[in-house]
Amino acid sequence: MAEITKKNRILIVEDDAELSKIMQLELSHEGFEVISAFDGREALEKIENEEPDLILLDVMLPKMSGLEVLRKLRGDMNSDLPVILVTARGETIDKVDGLNSGADDYIAKPFKIEELLARMNAVLRRSQKKSSVVRNVLKNGLIEMIADEMKVIFEEKSVELSKNEFLLLKYFLENTGKVLSRDEIIKKVWGEDYFIEENSVDVYVRHLRSKFGDEVIKTVRGMGYIMQEAE
Repeated sequence: MAEITKKNRILIVEDDAELSKIMQLELSHEGFEVISAFDGREALEKIENEEPDLILLDVMLPKMSGLEVLRKLRGDMNSDLPVILVTARGETIDKVDGLNSGADDYIAKPFKIEELLARMNAVLRRSQKKSSVVRNVLKNGLIEMIADEMKVIFEEKSVELSKNEFLLLKYFLENTGKVLSRDEIIKKVWGEDYFIEENSVDVYVRHLRSKFGDEVIKTVRGMGYIMQEAE
């Protein structure tokens, strides 16, 4: 299945203004939304107010060190926000302290942007996978459903669905790539004891097609319907 299409917001916490600017330009060029902070206290404010998806956190910072920020993030703030520590010293003790304090990864200066991007993408993939499990997220192509919140997003916009439309879409997402008969759909969406004409399923499928496109659910003649896995 395709990955979440939302643009990831990256918080760069780096007191070297020139390096921070270079990182901002490189990451913006790669399609990230970038915000910055130049000391530990400002970093905590940006975390609270800007809701980043990942933090690139320098260890040596004025006012509050990167490790102090990290410990507060994992402790008082009880946040599992992904953090990659950035250190100029490269000493083993820094790396150990950082990982023990809850960092997801670390990278030593000077680094190549390609290495940084590889580490960022790996951490973001792990974070998104973990988030999907916790929030019961179902995805296929540009369709994303947060089942626990009864929320559906298509092409990065929220879509309003009736209860039965939501349950039908959920059943298709849970069975992507599988042909579902009308009888199966009725039993799973409406319940075995609920009487509904089979052609009512066709009506609800048309409703979904009108909101997500005609290609999202295919008719399999004589068998039922299939939601094919997006490339």
